[in-house]
Amino acid sequence: MLATALGTSELWSMPIHEVATEQSTLVPADRETKRAFVRGMFSAIAPRYDLLNHLLSLNIDRRWRRRAIGLLGWKDAPRGNYLDLCAGTLDVAVSLAKQTGFAGQVVGADFAEPMLRAGLQKITDRVAPVTADALDLPLATGSVAGAIVAFGIRNVSDLDAALREVYRVLVGGGRFVILEFTTPRNAVMRSLYHLYFHSVLPLIGGIVSGHRTAYRYLPVSVAQFPAEEELASRMQATGFSDVQWTSLSFGIAAIHVGRKR
Repeated sequence: MLATALGTSELWSMPIHEVATEQSTLVPADRETKRAFVRGMFSAIAPRYDLLNHLLSLNIDRRWRRRAIGLLGWKDAPRGNYLDLCAGTLDVAVSLAKQTGFAGQVVGADFAEPMLRAGLQKITDRVAPVTADALDLPLATGSVAGAIVAFGIRNVSDLDAALREVYRVLVGGGRFVILEFTTPRNAVMRSLYHLYFHSVLPLIGGIVSGHRTAYRYLPVSVAQFPAEEELASRMQATGFSDVQWTSLSFGIAAIHVGRKR
């Protein structure tokens, strides 16, 4: 059952350009301001989110998600409960639930209820969408066999608190897989990446979604997110062991994997 929305109606009616008009303020520093901004933004773009994801990534995002799911280690506990954090329109949750041999349950948690509603037509009886904040999950300690987040961890208002919350709900030995955008290290790729992210993506995303600010936020949020080595260190500081990361598609994205001790 879809949980009750967390009071977002007042944000949906707020024009996004009034929330942030300058690139320097697109990612609010204050925790609660960022939380409200991100929830309102994703609630607003939910109807076009899937279309734009696949269009703007040239469908590469599908391959990245499949690879991330493959690293979750679900075959070790095919009947277990799993968490899709910042689940959005439930692409990852549904993909995991449809894996051959999977017989467990996937909780798709996101604090922007319109995103979950946009994905309801995809779900199977093995997917349970829940409106919940990544910093305060309605799950018992040690209740999930594995957790995964795809392109959502950079949007949380407190990264370290989110890592601790995932660590809490995992069983001992459970894996946490993070798929997230990164900035390419190669100078040529980085130049092309910045051209696309700062010019092409905001233009197309703004036209299709009607909310250009949302697609100006994306490159800014990626630039401000910790580099691969720092994210791995913060996972280790939380308690995760065997932390490893792999670059994807010339450094456009990366997958991090850690295990609860």
